[in-house]
Amino acid sequence: MTAPAVQPSWTGRLRGRLVRALPPDQLLPDRQPVYVSSWIYVFGVLTLAAFLVVLVTGGLLAVEGPQWWHRSDAGHFVNSLHLWSVELFMAFMVIHLWGKFFMAAWRGHRAMTWITGSLCFVGSIGTAFTGYLIQSNFDAQWISTQAKDGLNAAGIGAFFNVTDFGQMLMWHVALLPFVVGVIIGVHILQVRKRGVVPPFELDPLDRVAPELRSQP
Repeated sequence: MTAPAVQPSWTGRLRGRLVRALPPDQLLPDRQPVYVSSWIYVFGVLTLAAFLVVLVTGGLLAVEGPQWWHRSDAGHFVNSLHLWSVELFMAFMVIHLWGKFFMAAWRGHRAMTWITGSLCFVGSIGTAFTGYLIQSNFDAQWISTQAKDGLNAAGIGAFFNVTDFGQMLMWHVALLPFVVGVIIGVHILQVRKRGVVPPFELDPLDRVAPELRSQP
């Protein structure tokens, strides 16, 4: 008698789909194209490194609270680390975004890679904005009151109360970082799946030595 056919479970089907969508040699490659050694490809990794520092320092600030980051030396230090890591994160991300824009990073079926990167930039702006609102100082008070007038004029002040410290703390610490983190994860998976975008083809004349190009 022949053995009865075994129906694959949902876990087996899910594993098969994941392996087909993200083969291990693409998910964790051991080599990269030679053009990746260019400086323009560095800013994506720098953005990710700065984001990790932002998460760690922000988590410490959230656990210790405003009194700690305003009145203790350690709190001042961690608060400064958080501020400058955010500054570097935004600067690296803008350079990365513009660099890939001029390289047309959506080429080669990489539209989702470009879309997730752009969404990450938009979400990071909202995260940084809510961070300014929970500093618990006069700067935060002024920003929140001015923003409240603008949001009320737009008709969304009742749903997004920028003068509510607890609500803004939740947006800044839990909701928006989670969304940005998920988008970054999808973005990295898209890069692994599609590969980094190659540079544009060089002009044939650029491949000729300069002394030969200058000859008639």
